[in-house]
Amino acid sequence: MIELIGATCSYGDGDALAQIDLGIGRGDALAIIGPNGCGKSTLLKVLNGIIPLREGSYRFDGEEISAHSLKDAGFAKRFHQRVGFLFQNSNAQLFCPVVFDEIAFGPRQMGLGEAEVLERVEDCIQFLGIAKLRSKVPYHLSEGEKRKVALAAVLALNPEVLVLDEPMNGLDPRMKRFLREIILSLNQSGKTIICSTHDFKHVDSLFRTALVIGADHRVARTGPYAEIIQDRDFLRDQNII
Repeated sequence: MIELIGATCSYGDGDALAQIDLGIGRGDALAIIGPNGCGKSTLLKVLNGIIPLREGSYRFDGEEISAHSLKDAGFAKRFHQRVGFLFQNSNAQLFCPVVFDEIAFGPRQMGLGEAEVLERVEDCIQFLGIAKLRSKVPYHLSEGEKRKVALAAVLALNPEVLVLDEPMNGLDPRMKRFLREIILSLNQSGKTIICSTHDFKHVDSLFRTALVIGADHRVARTGPYAEIIQDRDFLRDQNII
């Protein structure tokens, strides 16, 4: 479903990602692991079409994703409906005056009728247990509540792929357990999950495969998640634990 070949992108003079090869199948659950500054968040933004590649190629379901192809408004709209992105910082994602409008924003931009918008919003509110927040101001919520609202806003578009940037970051243990079960449920329902993480305790058994990016911004290793996460010497060498 997703294929990167020789993916390279830069900030200034240095590479943020260098020669990344990656294949992700439909319905997979992939963890992206690496030390701080290795390029995990950059890779997620590439997959979401936010950052263009300097070299290499990115194909989604057989179609090229590039700065050029995303200039086509219709193509870009279809692509962003299929790939949802949960930012590490929820404040970067929330901008509407109340929670209901936040969740409804995406479906309204898709041009859906108000009856379907309402149905999608209510489904997401019930799924994430945030009915009491519907009339709240997003910026007044706790970090855990903001994360739920941001996720609801993504899910309201019903994407096939969920790209999650350190979703457990800044959350208390109860919220981490809740979010883990939500992500697991979404993957079991057929969603493809791509998630950067360093919180291995709270994502146990969530992922099937892992991609490790080294400090040199290149692929250090790929393979079964359980196998990689149990290789403590490798993780120490990579400055991950």
